[in-house]
Amino acid sequence: MRRLAEVGPPQDRELGAVSVVVALLMVALLGCAAIAVDAGILYAERTQLHNGADAAALAVAQKCALNINDTDCATNSVLARVLANGNAGDRLSNVKSLLLDKTARTVTVTAGAQEADTVPNSVSLFFARTLGFSSVEVNASSTAQWGSPSAGTTAFPLTFSICQVQGHVDGSLQLLQNHGSGANPGCNYGPSGAAVEGGFGWLPNDPGICGGLINLAVSEGGSDPGNSSPGACDATLQSWAKEISLGRDVVVLLPVFNKVTGTGAGSVYGLTSFAAYKVAGWKFSGNNSLPTAFHNTSPDVPSAVACDNNCRGIIGGFIKYVSLASGFSLGPVDPNGATVVRLAQ
Repeated sequence: MRRLAEVGPPQDRELGAVSVVVALLMVALLGCAAIAVDAGILYAERTQLHNGADAAALAVAQKCALNINDTDCATNSVLARVLANGNAGDRLSNVKSLLLDKTARTVTVTAGAQEADTVPNSVSLFFARTLGFSSVEVNASSTAQWGSPSAGTTAFPLTFSICQVQGHVDGSLQLLQNHGSGANPGCNYGPSGAAVEGGFGWLPNDPGICGGLINLAVSEGGSDPGNSSPGACDATLQSWAKEISLGRDVVVLLPVFNKVTGTGAGSVYGLTSFAAYKVAGWKFSGNNSLPTAFHNTSPDVPSAVACDNNCRGIIGGFIKYVSLASGFSLGPVDPNGATVVRLAQ
């Protein structure tokens, strides 16, 4: 029998098979590269877009909270576009849409990536091109809301009359007395400068904590007839003193009432708003030391607002306040109260 001539060594016959295997593996490798690199690009782009959408939504909400007719409280807000673009590393982002509901007090901003391959709001891809994907649309949305707190937990159970707030929302130092001779002239206060006969503006605490749930739609019944701060608030006052001593601001939302009925522990306060108050000092007992007294006399505060002897009260200033606070239900903007601006999603 004649033997067929061998074409070549056995190893030469395997070269073609290896090439096929490598070619097949390259597809998988490129796919992995597309996932690792291109997915990273998309993640980074979306993060930038989300930051831009957050900044734009908050900025528009702040403008609306201060003035509903502001030119940037609008669907064509220039400020929104500047912030959406400014948060992108390539400065090429844009506002795809801006939805504004002034009645519901919400604004939703959707930011889109730069245009790539004539596809709006898309990102060019590198490795994925080999698989037939040249670009992917990338968007990010953010919703912000604004309004005045209507219900929530007050960090300090002390209320003041609206007549002490009106005309003073400018940050200037003011002494708010809840007890003392000649306290709070012009306000309808009871004897000895109390908010009501036998009541000194202290609201009932939730058990074991300093503060409690306040709902402005419901008159707050009950009052602590003592003129000293509740013992549960000692830790809060110590914390305030530490922050002020370190040069940091202490801003609290204090409930404000516009009417009060009853006497003593039976007093009922008609609460109307929360006012943002920057605390500078206080005196809530006859003891001139922490925690019930702090920075209540000169030189820590001007003598015009000092609180000493029989005086009981808090020293500070009402301020126009914008916050990301999330612990309050929001209602229409109250010109005498605090304004809260926060992300809704």
